[in-house]
Amino acid sequence: MPWNVEGIVAGFTDDCIVRFGDLPEFRGKAELARFFRARSARQRGYRLRKELRAMMGDVLANYWEGEWEDAETGAKMVGRGVEIWRLSGGKIALWEAAFNAHEAGKAGGAGIL
Repeated sequence: MPWNVEGIVAGFTDDCIVRFGDLPEFRGKAELARFFRARSARQRGYRLRKELRAMMGDVLANYWEGEWEDAETGAKMVGRGVEIWRLSGGKIALWEAAFNAHEAGKAGGAGIL
């Protein structure tokens, strides 16, 4: 997955709210861009698969699985989670995500993405 941060952030409203794992809630495109830049620096060779699970009105739910190499440790990582998006004007206004990530081949557990 190429990290086109500007392109990804363009899919969110200017005043978006993000609740991602155990990170403190943050708001707005500037914070979101910082979040994606930090992730892209840490997740080398990131591969992502998402599956739509439900959509009703302006709410969408999906399941995701990802694989990457941790840029700091060199460990091969895997993760999976669920996301709920509330849309406004065709863009994501609220992004809530729960996930776990762990080193490939080791017992699963919570981790930082």
